[in-house]
Amino acid sequence: MSKNQELKQGIDQSDDDSGDEPENYQYKIVVLGNGTVGKTSVIMRFCEDYFARSYKQTIGVDFFVKRLEMPGNVYVALQVWDIGGQSIFGKMIQTYIYEANAVVLVYDITNQQSFQDLEDWLNLVKQSFAGKEMPLLILMGNKIDLNHMQAVKSDQHDQFAKENGLYSFYVSAKSGDQVSSCFYRIAADLAGIEVQKPMVEITQKQVVAEIVQHTQNEETEPRAEEKLEKAKKKESKCILF
Repeated sequence: MSKNQELKQGIDQSDDDSGDEPENYQYKIVVLGNGTVGKTSVIMRFCEDYFARSYKQTIGVDFFVKRLEMPGNVYVALQVWDIGGQSIFGKMIQTYIYEANAVVLVYDITNQQSFQDLEDWLNLVKQSFAGKEMPLLILMGNKIDLNHMQAVKSDQHDQFAKENGLYSFYVSAKSGDQVSSCFYRIAADLAGIEVQKPMVEITQKQVVAEIVQHTQNEETEPRAEEKLEKAKKKESKCILF
């Protein structure tokens, strides 16, 4: 049985004879990349439809939960893990990545170094999943609202995605362009749902998890399981047509 099949959860399996019974899925999405590429901004845009103009570095890990209502009476809860850019050197990084269903590698299209460093982030993922089923891998070029300052050529982006078997997206956390579509596509693929270009309507603004800004060393951070329990109590809704 595949990882995706194991994660499938029915609301009430005793009512299998009901054709209208909802299907529920839950997936862990890990977002990686250098600091300042806009990982937190992308996640906040997706979960809260919000963009902060000031930069605040993520230390360690934060995460959010977004619940999507999809065609066919299917509900998908995405746990989106925001990993601080400096965590690549930390002791906890493989713990953060553990059991991810999808990994999003984010770079800033105006910063060539942030793109080159994705090789290190990708190698870290491969090491973490050595001998195991690899997660879905996504390449995300952020800040397309600054395309007049683009430093990473499109053919570089395309080649890296092709060579490593990555889904490829360009987004703008600032304008919101393609952000929801990207995560919708990830959710649909993980759930095994075929979709056309999605039209997303946010019916309730909110993020479902507390945002904890860590100021201590990674070893003293709250356990992810404890944060997840708090997050599950505050789920947001997103209706997709």
